[in-house]
Amino acid sequence: MEGLENMAFVSNAVSLVTYFYGYMNYSLTKSATTLTNFMGTSYILALFGGLISDTYLSRFKTCLLFASIELVGYAILTVQAHFDVLRPIPCKSMATSDMNQCKAADSDQAAILFSGLYLIALGTSGVKATLPSLGADQFDEKNPKEATFLSSFFNWFLFSLTVGAMIGVTFVVWISQNRGWDWGFGVCTMAVFSAIMFLFMGKSIYRNNVPRESSILRILQVFVVAIRNRKLPVPDMKETLHELYDKEAGINDIEILQRTDQFRFLDRAAKMTTTHFSSTSNLPRSWSLCTVTQVEEAKILLRMLPIILSTVFMNTCMAQLQTFSIQQSITMDTSLLGFQVPGPSLPVIPLVFMSLLVPMYDRIFVPLARKLTGIPTGIRHLQRIGVGLVLSAISMGVAGIIETRRKSVAMEHNMVDSTDPLPISVFWLSFQYAIFGGADLFTFVGLLEFFYAESPVGMKSLSTAISWCSIAFGYFLSSLVVGFVNNVSGGWLANNNLNRDHLNYFYWVLSGLSVVNFGVYLVCASWYRYKEVEVKPLMDSNGDGSSEVKPCN
Repeated sequence: MEGLENMAFVSNAVSLVTYFYGYMNYSLTKSATTLTNFMGTSYILALFGGLISDTYLSRFKTCLLFASIELVGYAILTVQAHFDVLRPIPCKSMATSDMNQCKAADSDQAAILFSGLYLIALGTSGVKATLPSLGADQFDEKNPKEATFLSSFFNWFLFSLTVGAMIGVTFVVWISQNRGWDWGFGVCTMAVFSAIMFLFMGKSIYRNNVPRESSILRILQVFVVAIRNRKLPVPDMKETLHELYDKEAGINDIEILQRTDQFRFLDRAAKMTTTHFSSTSNLPRSWSLCTVTQVEEAKILLRMLPIILSTVFMNTCMAQLQTFSIQQSITMDTSLLGFQVPGPSLPVIPLVFMSLLVPMYDRIFVPLARKLTGIPTGIRHLQRIGVGLVLSAISMGVAGIIETRRKSVAMEHNMVDSTDPLPISVFWLSFQYAIFGGADLFTFVGLLEFFYAESPVGMKSLSTAISWCSIAFGYFLSSLVVGFVNNVSGGWLANNNLNRDHLNYFYWVLSGLSVVNFGVYLVCASWYRYKEVEVKPLMDSNGDGSSEVKPCN
C-alpha cells in the first residue's frame, strides 16, 4: 500500500508546481507557495489521523477510511484536468498578441482545484500517520527476535516508499508531461484504488491495535492536575506518588514508565494526599490524581518537542528541491541519449541512491554496528537523525555552487532572457539531489523509529504522526522564508526569471542556517533522556507476576 500510495503522492509533489504555473496560470512564486502549503497540510493533518487511530478506530480501519478520501481527491483533479471548461486557457498556448487575455484560474476553477488538493492532503495524512504503526504492530517489541525485525521493518518501509516514489517521478510524471495531466491524475486514482484493495486483502491476518482512552486527554489531565496542585511541594519520595499495578489498568499488560527528574513540577499531578482517599470528592479521579506513568507520558511529549523542532529546517531545505530546483531544471538541457527527461523526474536521482543504500544499511552497516554497540538498531535513533542534518547542510551548499554555474552559462551565451534551454545538462542538479537523498535516508527513518520506540503504548500512531509534522512545518516555514528573504534582500527571488534571480545566494543562506540548526540539535539530543519501561504482567489466577525494567533503546 505504501508503495502505490506514495507513487501517486510524490509524482504530484514534484510536478504540481509546473501544473499550477503552466495550466492554472499562477505566478512562479504563487505556484511554489501553493505547493508547499499543500504539502505542509498533507503532513500536519497526520496528527488528526493519528488521534483517530489511537482513540476511536483501529489502524487498519483508519487507513481504509483516509485512503478512500484520498481517492476522491484524485478523482476530482482528474475530472478538472480532462475538461477544458474547468481550467483557464494556458498562457503558454496563447499568441503574443493575446497575452493580455492571460488570466489565472477564477474562483470557481480554484475551488475545484483546492477541493481536490486538500481531500488528497486529508487522505494521505491519515495513511501516513497509521500505516507505519500498523506495520510495526505486527512485531512484538517484548520479543528480542521480533524487536530486531521491527528495526529492519522501518528500513524496508522506506525502501517500498522509495520504489513507489521512483515509479511516480518517472513513469507517472512522464505520462503527465506527454499524455496530459488528466492521464497522470487518472493513473494516481487507479494506484490509490489498488492500494486500498491490497490493504484489504490482508484484513484477516493483521494484528490490530485496540483503541484506548484519548492520549491527548491523558496528557491534558496531567497539566490540569499539576496546575491545581501548584502550591504543593514537589514530591521527593517515590512512595508518595500514585501508580497502577493491578487490574485497575483494565489491560493485559501494563507499561509502567519509570520516574525521571526532568520537568519535576509535573510530578505534583501524581502526588497522593489524604483527600484522594475521600469518597466525597466531586471530581473524577483522573482529573484530581494522575499516575506516574501518565505524568511520564506528558514528559516524553515535552522532551520530544525540541527534537522535532530542530529537524524542521531540514525539511524547509527539502521543499526547495521540490520547487526552485524543479524550475531550474526547466531552464536546462534535459536530453539523455536522445531522450528528453522531464524536469520533475529529477528526484529519481536521490531515490535511486536511497534504494541502493537502504539494503546496504540494513544488511551490512546495522549488523556490524550492532556487534560493536550492542544496540538492536546499530546506532541510536538520535545519532542517525544527526547524520542526516549534516548531509542536508552540505546539500544546500552544493546547490548554491551548481546554481552559480548555471547562471554563468546563461551569461556566457547571452541567454539571460531566453526561454530556450541552456547548454548545460540538467544532471548537474543530481549532486544536490543525491546528497539530500542520503540525508533523508538517515533522518526520515530515524524519526519514525525514534517516535514509535519512545512513545507510550496508547500514542503509537499519534507519535508517528508527530514525526511527519517536522515535514509539515518545514513546508510552511519554506513559504515564510521565501517571502522574508525576498523582502530583506530586495528581491533575490522576485523575478519570474531564474537567470536574473539570486537563487544561489538563497541556497547558501539555507546552508548556513542548517549548520546553526545542527548545533541546536546537538544540544537538544544531548539533553534528551530515553525512556525506561517496566513491563509488569497482571497477576494470573495463581497470584504469580513479575516485572522487568528495561531501557527503550
